[in-house]
Amino acid sequence: MIISENKKPPLEDFKSLMSQTDNLLNANAKANEEYFCKRGGKLLESDVFDAVKKSAIGTPFEGSIQLISGASFPDIVAGNYYGVEVKSTEGDHWTSIGSSILESTRNPNVERIYLTFGKLGKPVQFLSRPYEECLSDIAVTHYPRYRIDMRLESGETIFDKMGIPYDDLRKLDNPVAPVSRYYKSRLKEGESLWWAADDVSGEETAVSATIKLWTALTPQEKEAVTVQGYVLFPEILGKGCKKYNRYALWLATSKGIVNTNIRDSFSAGGKALMRTVDGVEVRMPAAFGRIKKYRSMIEDMIKSADEKSLLEYWKANKIDDNRVCQWCKLVATEASSEVGYDLAWKVLRGIFAI
Repeated sequence: MIISENKKPPLEDFKSLMSQTDNLLNANAKANEEYFCKRGGKLLESDVFDAVKKSAIGTPFEGSIQLISGASFPDIVAGNYYGVEVKSTEGDHWTSIGSSILESTRNPNVERIYLTFGKLGKPVQFLSRPYEECLSDIAVTHYPRYRIDMRLESGETIFDKMGIPYDDLRKLDNPVAPVSRYYKSRLKEGESLWWAADDVSGEETAVSATIKLWTALTPQEKEAVTVQGYVLFPEILGKGCKKYNRYALWLATSKGIVNTNIRDSFSAGGKALMRTVDGVEVRMPAAFGRIKKYRSMIEDMIKSADEKSLLEYWKANKIDDNRVCQWCKLVATEASSEVGYDLAWKVLRGIFAI
């Protein structure tokens, strides 16, 4: 990391410094290509440091730049206001995975950052651009990180797509939230964000680091996630080959569970003898029997769930004061194609004393 002790010079001086740094690095790369082909990571930071230091001679930055190892962002700080982040690839392309969107290690004094990118595949070349102008997308490793594209056209950054300036996003307490909203708005049917899952309890949860099969769960664990399935995905009570799709994605992305036979968790067991709210005995799909069995758990989950999560999972415009009643109506609507809305509604009213 490079830190400058100077007061803030004009932006034009910093742009000029970076242009001269590019010229020097590219001249060095042309003269000694094999050397740079073997560089990368921390080693390349030293090369960029040398180039910045030499380019700073005769500028307001001269004599004020130091190299300090560490995990701070950006790698170079100039004039205690400008910064340079160093990235590279060993391939012959201008793209890479960049830094975390959280920027938790950012130097608080740095307001303007350039990205100096070393393309270390032959022919070796260097290019510096304003940081936010070469961030094309978001990728997820252990945490959402920017995708770098040094050849990105104007108006095509991830910030243009999201409709939020880089400086606004980086200053948010939780920059993941608008990123998550943006990518969720672009999901197609059958897609889900495995790195941005919300639990029914209303607390944001970390994505599971492990994947396990349904058969490895205890009976209590199976029961808990099955009940959550009923609560979050009323379409499970409907018909059609896609009715378990959202639940299957949620199970894998939120819980790290793979169930190769989801159908049995909800439809196995034939018919169940039930009573409607007016006391009439009827035979209903086994799922209604399970709803009756888990009535208390279902009520507790619905009442304690985060409203935003229910709006999303139920695809609702608003959440009623009587959440349980609203859920019963959703279930009755989904079940109407098999048993009729009126019958389903009467049975659910009987179960929940509505």
